[in-house]
Amino acid sequence: MAEGGGSGRGPPCPGADAALRRWEQLRRRVTAAAPWARGLLAVAAGLGLFYLVLRVPLRLRDSLAAVTMFLSTLTPKFYFALTVTSSFISGLIFVFEWWHFRKYGTSFIEQVSVSHLRPLIGGVENSPPAPAAFSAGENETSRQNMPECKVWRNPLNLFRGAEYSRYMWVTGKEPLTYYDMNLSAQDHQNFFTCDTDALRPSDTVMQKAWRERNPQARIKAAHQALELNNDCATAYVLLAEEEATTIVDAERYFKQALKAGEMIYRKSQNCHSQSPQHEAQLRRDTNVLVYVKRRLAMCARKLGRIREAVKMMRDLMKEFPLLSMLNIHENLLEALLELQAYADVQAVLAKYDDISLPKSAAICYTAALLKARAVSERFSPETASKRGLSTAEINAVEAIHRAVEFNPHVPKYLLEMKSLVLPPEHILKRGDSEAVAYAFFHLQHWKRIEGALNLLHCTWEGTFHEVSVYPQKELPFFIHFTAGLCSFSAMLALLTHQFPELMVVFAKACFGTLLSPFSFVTENIEVLLLPRLWHQLIPL
Repeated sequence: MAEGGGSGRGPPCPGADAALRRWEQLRRRVTAAAPWARGLLAVAAGLGLFYLVLRVPLRLRDSLAAVTMFLSTLTPKFYFALTVTSSFISGLIFVFEWWHFRKYGTSFIEQVSVSHLRPLIGGVENSPPAPAAFSAGENETSRQNMPECKVWRNPLNLFRGAEYSRYMWVTGKEPLTYYDMNLSAQDHQNFFTCDTDALRPSDTVMQKAWRERNPQARIKAAHQALELNNDCATAYVLLAEEEATTIVDAERYFKQALKAGEMIYRKSQNCHSQSPQHEAQLRRDTNVLVYVKRRLAMCARKLGRIREAVKMMRDLMKEFPLLSMLNIHENLLEALLELQAYADVQAVLAKYDDISLPKSAAICYTAALLKARAVSERFSPETASKRGLSTAEINAVEAIHRAVEFNPHVPKYLLEMKSLVLPPEHILKRGDSEAVAYAFFHLQHWKRIEGALNLLHCTWEGTFHEVSVYPQKELPFFIHFTAGLCSFSAMLALLTHQFPELMVVFAKACFGTLLSPFSFVTENIEVLLLPRLWHQLIPL
């Protein structure tokens, strides 16, 4: 009684001890096995249990026999119709993919899979960080160590309502591509929204406005935001960019945005250390304030108040010195060239033409222009061939070669060998879009310096034997895939039409090869796999 009163249990059963020992041995074997072996065992057990549970309701063996019998009774006409239909459908998909790529520059299937399917399966879209998303809180070293982006926002991009829309009114054609406007929409959402917008009704309306594709819907939403809050800075920004039909109207909206933005920025500075949400709001308010001041300086430049624009840009660069990735210095360079303040231009280049900072066509070609200015007026190819190049001329030629090596597309636009179009809102570094954007604003500065274009014409072709075609747009994978699928299906249809009996035998053999592993599994899984698993997992 004393011995049995401790636990209240009788002596253990010998059969139970044996089962426990076998279970412990199996557990140790599985634990000691390699990860792939454990995974294979788990898959095999899952398949066995799946078959054990569903073999009666699904009747897999009978269904497989019915499929095999159905395939054996198919006629050559069926296979011919199948291959012709497959070729026709894949051909339609190929034509649509090609049309979508030529019009929008992207694959439709890839775009749908990235935009709609990847979020459903938990994926995250990898997109390069927008340059203007940097805030004043980031240090210079972290930005210099970042990889250089290829696609950048055009520092001198035009106003949609006051400039781009004029082109559409006159020609009836869209001045911007869908891809460019989609990038701008992503920029606006990164610059002008944050997590705390849900706390303010006006900012909630603006969040939806930045995602709208219809310009009129965006403008309507901006007016709704102003009705809720008359100090909504981002609403004034949207109206200045898209509703204003003149630069004067755009400047008036931006001045209202500046007044509201400065007030919100001061409030954010006072409480930014309270929580991460307040820090995010301060970054957003900083982006809004910098954007508004920059666009106001560009308005002054376009309205002829160039010295005022230069002062505003210098003040902005002093107030936010860590925002060099916004490329505000390129706006400053263009304004200083318009004033013909070449000494100031050289001072800006000395600061930003650095190996640690990302290069641009504006920096490289402006440096070449200043070197060419020193010798271009007296430069003559005939004289130079007789007496040789002087030191200053060698420096000018080397600067031009350096610029052409960075972007070889620019000279043809500066020399008017290719016609100019309106610059896009985003540019590809070293690409044709950057060349268009640079030449659109800087061609007048090259023409103003006598002989500069002549020196460029005489020297730029010597940089390369063949002008680079970078960036060369590659065809998406799905265009190659659909083209190959269409061709393969058409070939099978032709062979089925020419040799029907032979192709039927070939098709049946292919189907039999594909179905034989599945048939083997369904027929032998009970005999070969389940007893072993059963004896190992549940020992008798």
